[in-house]
Amino acid sequence: MKTHLKTNFPPHQPNPANNSTTRFAVVAFLTLSSAIALPSCATSSPSGSTNGFASSRSAEKQIAASAPQSAPAPVSAPGGAASKVAADTAKKPAAETPATAPQLIKKAELSVVVKSIDSSTKSVTEIVKKQQGDILAFQNQKPPDSSVRQTATMQIRVPQEKLETTLNALTKLGSVENRGLTAEDVSDQLVDSEARLRNLRKSEEVVLKIMERSGSVGDVLKASQQLSTIRESIERIDAQLKSLRNQVAYSTISLTLEAAVSAQQEPEPSLGLRVQETWGQATHSVGELTLGLFALGIWLLAYSPYFVVIGAATYGIIRFKKQHSVPKVQEPKPPATN
Repeated sequence: MKTHLKTNFPPHQPNPANNSTTRFAVVAFLTLSSAIALPSCATSSPSGSTNGFASSRSAEKQIAASAPQSAPAPVSAPGGAASKVAADTAKKPAAETPATAPQLIKKAELSVVVKSIDSSTKSVTEIVKKQQGDILAFQNQKPPDSSVRQTATMQIRVPQEKLETTLNALTKLGSVENRGLTAEDVSDQLVDSEARLRNLRKSEEVVLKIMERSGSVGDVLKASQQLSTIRESIERIDAQLKSLRNQVAYSTISLTLEAAVSAQQEPEPSLGLRVQETWGQATHSVGELTLGLFALGIWLLAYSPYFVVIGAATYGIIRFKKQHSVPKVQEPKPPATN
């Protein structure tokens, strides 16, 4: 059985949608024709079946060849759109992860010349209290020499975000002689300590699971020792982390307050007052000496038995040495007679 199909397609179709519809209709028609023709041909002869199948395949090839190459396939549109979207996505730069702020330990030094140390100290206390800080140390000592200016030193701790505000407020107390700021970056130390702490906590969980599974007493003891060592390291690193975070959160200020003029010299006392003070010091010294001699006599009286024994022993030793050290007197020999 032979099937002859003639398809006439225009050489060029301006509308791609109509072309696709026509192609789909032709393919459906060929499929139905093949489905109807193949069973009837198969009943006649095997050769007819082969020829019918070949003719249908050749007809499909002719349709595919005669179809315009420029017509887009219905399935290609979504794939092309997806590839275009993927290409556009690849062209877009990847969003950069926001960089974390550096963890800094800030320390400031400030030296201010003020008119009055006492009033300035009160002002500093109010400023620190307003900035939610603390005064860690305070020292105020008047110099013994009137030519030296009076100074006061203070150690202040304030939140890091309020450091600049506090420094600006302190500079208004007087004339600034020295102002400095140092910062130490501890970001790497914090990251390293946090990573070590996480690893140690994971090791702690592993050791705890081993202790639950193991039945031997020796294994349990070894795991317990290992667990104790891990927990000790965890506590140490945790303390270091807390200390670093505290230093980052709070900044320290070393404040020095200096008086504008040296301390005033006290007026010298009058001559009569000086004589009176000297006489009082002399009588006080005589009384102290008398009491000292009286106390010395009591001490000597208390130790007199020992002095008697020591003196008697010394006298006996000296006398004994004198008796044994006296040389014997030799009698003179008579002169020889001739």
